[in-house]
This record gives sequence, C-alpha cells and structure tokens, in this order.
Amino acid sequence: MKSLTQSPTDPDFVQNPYPFYETARALGPFFHWTDYATTATGNAAACNAIFRDRRFGREAPAELAPRIPPHLAPFYAVEAHSMLELEPPRHTRLRGLVLRAFTSRRIAALGPEIEALSHQLIDALPAGDFDLLPHFAQKLPVIIIARLLGVPEAMSDDLLRWSNAMVGMYMAGRDRAREDRAVAATESFVAFLRGYIEARRADPRDDLITALIAAEETGEKLSTDELITTCILLLNAGHEATVHTIGNGIKTLLETGNSITPETAETCTEEILRFDPALHIFTRWAYEEVEVMGHRFQRGDQVSLLLAAANRDPGAWEDPAKFIPTRSPKAHLSFGGGLHFCVGAPLARLELQIALPILFQRLPRLRLAQTPRYANVYHFHGLESLMLRAD
Repeated sequence: MKSLTQSPTDPDFVQNPYPFYETARALGPFFHWTDYATTATGNAAACNAIFRDRRFGREAPAELAPRIPPHLAPFYAVEAHSMLELEPPRHTRLRGLVLRAFTSRRIAALGPEIEALSHQLIDALPAGDFDLLPHFAQKLPVIIIARLLGVPEAMSDDLLRWSNAMVGMYMAGRDRAREDRAVAATESFVAFLRGYIEARRADPRDDLITALIAAEETGEKLSTDELITTCILLLNAGHEATVHTIGNGIKTLLETGNSITPETAETCTEEILRFDPALHIFTRWAYEEVEVMGHRFQRGDQVSLLLAAANRDPGAWEDPAKFIPTRSPKAHLSFGGGLHFCVGAPLARLELQIALPILFQRLPRLRLAQTPRYANVYHFHGLESLMLRAD
C-alpha cells in the first residue's frame, strides 16, 4: 500500500481537495494518509463494503479506547451516550428510541414551516450585496431543528455558537484553545438542556423532546444523560452539515449557470449532495482480521472513508467531476451508510428541496458578488462566506 502526504489545513487543499483525491485514487482502492496515520479509501465500492460490514464500527475496541485528558472529560461524558459513536446493542436501542420519536410523518409536517420560513428569511435579506450564510443558510436549519425539538427559537444564536464550538473537536489542527471552547460550549449546552428536559417532563408538549421522553423500547426509556446527548446530536448534526450543503450547493448552481425549481428539486438536490458534500471523512475501526478489496485489516486498525472522493468515483458515476443537475439519482455516500446512516437525512433533503427553489424563484437575478472561499474546517467542507447580489 502506497503512502501520500497531504496536510488537511494546506490552503490549496482547503479550497479544492478533489485533485488530491484523484491522485490517491490512482494508487488503488486504499492508500496510507501519513498526516492522519491511517489507511484511507475514496473507492466507492470499498466505502460501501466497510459501511455495511459489522466487523467494522465507530466504537474503539476496548483495549484501544483512547485515554481522555481531564480537561476534555465534560465533552467526552456527552459523547459517551452518542449513538453516532456507539455500536450494538447500545446503538440499536438508542437509534430505535430516536426513530420512534423522529418519524417520517413528523418530518413531513415541517414542509409548510420550511416554506414559510424561507420566504421570511428572503424578505429580511439586506439591500445590496449580502452574505447568504448568516442570513439564510445558517438560520433556516437551526430554527427548524429548534422548532422540531421544541427549543425556543430565541435560543438559536446560542445553539449555533455552542454547536460551532463543539464540532471544532472534529476538525484538523485542533489546539487547546479550540478544546477549551468546545468544553465550555458543552457545559452550557448540557446545563440548558438538563433544565429544559425537566420542564418538559412536568409540562409535555407536541415536540420532539416530549416524544423522546415518552419513547420506549422493550420497556426501556432514554435516561436523562442519553436524552441530553441525543438532543445535542440532533441539534448539531441537524443543522451543521445542512448549512454547508446550502452554501456549497448555491455556489455550485451559480458557478455552473444552473437553477433549481420545484420540478427539478429532487434530482438537483441529490446532485448537490453528491458533488460537493459537507462532510468528507468518516472513520471506522476494524474489530477483527478482515480483507477488503485485497487489503488486510487487523483488529484495532482504523480506516478513513473519504465520502466526497467516493462520490466522484468513476467506477460508480459517469462523468463524476461534472455537476449534472438532471443526473438520475442513485445512492451516494454523503449521509454515510449501514447502521449509522444519517437519521436526519429525510429532514436535510426536505429543507434543500423546499428552500433552494424558493430562493431562486424569489431572486431570479441571483449571482455571485465575490469569488467564494472555503473555510479551514476539514473534515467538514463549507464556505467562509457566500457574498451574493440579487438586484
């Protein structure tokens, strides 16, 4: 297996990681990414196989569980209950309870709210050139997930701030200052939710927090700590990637001279998700000796699944480096796969399919006011700003 070196914080890579992915692809299904000290793959077949193979998982083998430094204990106390980081049987129980509350009917009922909110945010756009990210791309998903959970909309700025600080723990180049911000945000988030959940126990409402409190799986309910972590996960994951996807998608549409209408929304949204996704890496641990496409993993090996590279694998896609909004939809890897397939994928799709056509319908002369630049947030992939002009 050949090795490649590429700093994930290198400015050229931040702006365009895709040439590196193609260099890596030419080496075969797997390569060693020295900067991460792990085996990595951008091969679609390999990623799909590992996502669906129970011999790989998110949870570190017990003997390799990383030592948690004392200053990070509050952050990892929350992570300890996250279904994103767990395997069966705990993952099965947690995900089952969440899905009992986070139903397709509950999500579909948000459609009119997403539509109305999209119009309200467009009505409130400032005159002249404006940055779409704070005025639309950030506000829409965080307000919708707050309404869904039953958290006051007035908290949305706090939720954004806490979420941004917490996801900093997953970015390349993490330092002590970023860790301290993440821990402070975690403690504030937990304190708010602990009080809010207790209030909902005493005063149930028609919201997701109340439904999560009531959900039972074979006689078991979520503990308060599990409820807190699940709410944080849904709030963070429920808007963070969607913000980036809205920004990346509108950038791509404008750069390629395309638009999106209610009639083309479904196919165009899938192509936006495939072409330039918000999350570029998901890691897995090997739980036993296992061979995938000629590479042998040992127990305790980690593998980085390069989702954005897999989405441009010519073995899976025709003309993959080209944005084709009418491309026939088929499964991409932007929401992961297998046991950990994104529980919020239906909501993210609904938001994109409703909000983006409204934006282009309301602002038919929408165009770029400045060349967009990506933020240094790998393994996420999203813009620093998106300056637009609509007059």
